[in-house]
Order: sequence, then structure tokens, then C-alpha cells
Amino acid sequence: MAAPTAPPPAAAPTDVEAAWLRDTYKPDAPNLTVRAAIGGMLIGAVMCLSNLYVFFKTGWSMGVTLTACILAFASFQGLKAIGLVKKPFGPLENNALTTVASGAGYMTGGGNMAAYGALLMVLSAQPALMQRPSTLALIAWFGAIAALGVFAAIPIKRQLINQDGLAFPTGTATAETIDSLHSAAAGGGTQKALALAVAAGVGALVAVARDALKLIPATLPMPIKLAGYELGKWTIALKTEVLLIGAGALMSFRTGWSMLLGAIVTYGVIAPLLIEHHEVATVSYKAIVNWTLWPGAGILVGSGITSFLLDWKSLKRAFAGMARLGRRGADASGIGAIEAPEWWFPAGYLALGPIIVALMAILFDIPVWAAVIALPLSVVMGFIAARVTGETDTTPTKALGPVTQMTFGALAPGNLPGNIMSANVTGGVGLHAADLLTTLKTGWLLGAKPRHQVYAQLLGVLAGAAIIVPAFNAIIPDPSVLGSDAWPAPSCLVWSGVSAIVSNGLGGLSSAAQTAMVVGLALGIVMAIVDKLAPPTVRTFLPSPAGVGIAMVIPASNSIAMFLGAAIAALMRRYTRAASDRYVVPVASGLIAGESLAGIAIAMLIAGGVIAK
Repeated sequence: MAAPTAPPPAAAPTDVEAAWLRDTYKPDAPNLTVRAAIGGMLIGAVMCLSNLYVFFKTGWSMGVTLTACILAFASFQGLKAIGLVKKPFGPLENNALTTVASGAGYMTGGGNMAAYGALLMVLSAQPALMQRPSTLALIAWFGAIAALGVFAAIPIKRQLINQDGLAFPTGTATAETIDSLHSAAAGGGTQKALALAVAAGVGALVAVARDALKLIPATLPMPIKLAGYELGKWTIALKTEVLLIGAGALMSFRTGWSMLLGAIVTYGVIAPLLIEHHEVATVSYKAIVNWTLWPGAGILVGSGITSFLLDWKSLKRAFAGMARLGRRGADASGIGAIEAPEWWFPAGYLALGPIIVALMAILFDIPVWAAVIALPLSVVMGFIAARVTGETDTTPTKALGPVTQMTFGALAPGNLPGNIMSANVTGGVGLHAADLLTTLKTGWLLGAKPRHQVYAQLLGVLAGAAIIVPAFNAIIPDPSVLGSDAWPAPSCLVWSGVSAIVSNGLGGLSSAAQTAMVVGLALGIVMAIVDKLAPPTVRTFLPSPAGVGIAMVIPASNSIAMFLGAAIAALMRRYTRAASDRYVVPVASGLIAGESLAGIAIAMLIAGGVIAK
């Protein structure tokens, strides 16, 4: 029997990179200019505020890069039209601006606001645990974690993007969008920008009419009764928040209908049974979600960790990549002059590591020895998160956060604030490493300078850190509203719940809630396994564990609205593909940005007593 033929060897990195330098790289095109940096920080601030609002409403952090590049194009086109800008705004300049904006806009993700909100919820209930950290201290905390994530991406960039050619789907889509916006032949850039602007105006008008002028209700009345109560009491209603429809349009239809299914089961079946069996005393969102949180968290954690472990090939490749760090020989291709040097990572680690350890000890009473263990663990998790994001477009914070929480729970049991914020380190490092690599993928496809994008990402995270904490304090001055119908904050509920379990055990839960959590955990594991094994044609008809799990910790009205958005987008993709490609992302992003920014302004005016609540 003939021996099997060996596969051809992979092209050497220098060969791949030499071809890129020859065919794609544009050395003379402007990248990170002063106006791109300033514009990126301004747009990043807008996206950061928008994401903050959306996150505490829905539990999702919306994508930044696609919206940012359209906003950037529209802004410079407008400035050019009125004569304030003379020099053309090119695609690589847009890419650099978008990188800055992404670094700022994603400060809500990766567990940052989930952890901060969960921490404040815990401290509201148990103020004796610790003093609430100051604004400046938290800005330093979030900035240091995010910057460490940026540095962690540097040594693995050339392996994941240049050599392995991982897809990073959002990065690829952003490159295609930027190319389309700036291509004279495409002619669709102005239409996308106009669609985003009109949708933003609609979103803002709805928010003002509803929240400031009280001309329209927050929910449309539904007099139908369930178990003796109107549907609205069970949170089953149609909301007039168009940002929820926009958020749904940006997710897959599978996630949208899974959320609708989860809402029906949670509020139409489980909640009435809880009332009937006296597990819940009152028919209200907060009372119901305090129970359904446990099976919902079980599904999210079980499916997240299982999916993560089932992707063992990605894990193997991630660890293999880490083993190769520092082994690259002299660079013969000339790309070293534009790539960020790999030594920046250990330098950044040595500079930021002591700061993060000190902040963990001072702010959250985390023992120094435990913080020293948590820090390298977070970097390892960041490497893994980057590989998984490149292959799946999903950063696995729902898996990495609980893993860190369980690890810290064993190291320092009973320290609830420390448990939450140690997981924040892992989530923050993982997200910002993955985010930089996503934007670097965009730059790789367009021919940008990678080193400029590292500078851009660092500018973005600094701007985002300076904005996020003061903005949160202004929008939500009273943390006790978190977990309410107005501010559901589902991710905060999950993080605080998981931390309570791993730190203090199950003693505080009823036996029914404990059973429900175990059932949810088992269901999440089974759903993830079936999802992994099912062929793609079948997977479309299987409920998404993330969609079902998140639906159990947000009001049913939110899930209904997001399902409507996903359904509209799916119908457009099916029957009007050209219009879908041109308008779905800008219109959905505009609705989100317009309503969220107007909502933030109104919330601040209400907090300041200018507008009646």
C-alpha cells in the first residue's frame, strides 16, 4: 500500500508577507493622521455612549467598526461639502479612524460594564463589603486592562492574520464596507451615510417624544390577560424603543427567534407557574427575573464553556501559537518596519502588570498573590479569545469570565467584589486583544500600516476609559435601578449571580431555584453539543443557547422587539438582497445611535432635575 502523500508545506510567513507588501500594501497612503485620531476619538465617544445605553437595556454590546466607518465617511463628506475639509479622506485614513473608534466604543464590552454594574448591584445590597471605587481609580482600571489586551494581540498578529489567514468576519466586512464607501464606481457610500443620518433622526425623535415630551407611551397597551393579569404585567408588550428593533436587525434571525422562544417560555409558561406555586410573590419583572436568572445563567454559562471546550482545535492552535512566541528569526521581508515589534508585549506587560495588580489589591481587596496568578491567566485567555474570535467572530467572554470566577472562587472564597473584578480582567484583556486583531484584519485587506493601528487602538482605549465611568455615573446615578424593567442590565445580573454562587455557595437559593439552575446548566451543555454536531442546514432551525439564555433575564418586550428587527432584516435579505446589503446596517445603526444618544441626554436631564421623570 502506498504511503499517504504529505500535504504541501505552508507558505513561510516571509513569503506571504512579501506578497502582501508587493500587491496590497500602500506605503504612501495616509493612515493615522491627526484628523483621523481626533475624529476617531469623537466618533468613538459617541459609539461608547450609545453602546453604554444599549448594553444596560439589552445585555448586548453592538458592533462598532461598521457604524464608525460609515459615520466617518459621512462626516468628512459633509465637512468637504461646506468647505472645511480640502484634502480627500481616504480609505486607510478611515480605517485608522475606525480603529480608534472601535477601541473607545468597545469599552462597554468584554465584561467591563457587566462587571462594574454587577459590582454596584452587590455593593447596593451589601454596602459593608467595600467602598465604591472613585471615578479616577476606575478610569485607570479599565484603561490598564484594555491597554494590556492591545499589547497581548501584538505577538500573535502575524501568526493569526498574516500566516494563518483567519477570517475575522467583522474585520473582513468592515474592509469591504470601507472599500465600497470610498470607491467612486460603487456610488453607494453617500446613500449609506444618508440612510444612517435619517434613521438616527427618527430614533432621536422617538426618544424625545416618548421620554421627554410624554407624547407616546413606553409600551403599547395590550388588554389580553394571562393567569388573571394583563400581559403587560408579565412584561409581554410592544415597546416603542426603536433601538431594540435596530439591535435585532444586526443579529442573526436564529438568535432573534430564539429570544422570542425564550421569552414565551419564561414569561408565558414559567412565570405563571412560579406565581401559582408561590415561588414568586408578585407579578413584576424584578420579582420574576430574580428567579429566572438562575436557569438563564445556567444556560449561558453551560453553553459558553461547552462550546469553548468543544472547539478544541482552536484551543490547540492557540497554545501552539503561544509556544512559538519569540521564535521568529530575522525578518527578511521588510515587514518588520511597519509591524508592531513583538517586544512591545513583554514591555507592556511589565509596565501595566504591577499597576493592575496594585489596583486589584487596593480597590477590590484581592490578595496580591491571587492577583499575580490572575494576571498571566488573563493573558493566556486573551490569546485563546483572539484565536476563537478570528475563526468564529465571537469573543467567548461568556466562557472565559465564569472560568476566571471559578478559579478565583477557589483561591479566595467569599470575596464577592474580588471575584467579579478578577473576571473583568480576563474579559477586558480578551475583548481588546480580539478587537485590535479584528481591525488589523481590516487593515491587512486594505493595505494599512499595522503599527499605526496599534497606536490608534491605544488612543481609542484611553478615550473610552475616560468617558465610560463618568457617563455611567451621569446616566445611572442610582445603581439600585439596575435589574429593573427600565434598566434590565441582564449581563450584570448574570455576573453577580455567578459570583455569588462560586463565592458563597447555593445556600441562599430555594431548592426549586437550585434545581432550575442545574437544569439550565445541563440544557446549555446539551444545546451546545447538539449545535456543534448538527449540520449547518439543521443548525438554522435549532434554538440559540445565547438567545434563549439572555431572554430569561430581560423583559419579554425587549425580546419581542429584537425578534421583529431580526425578522425584518431576514425578509429583506431574502427578497431584496441589494437593498439589504445597502441599508440594513446603516439604518439599524442609525436607529440605535439616534435613540440611545437622545436617551442619554434625556436621562442626564432627568437626573439633574431639568425634566420631570
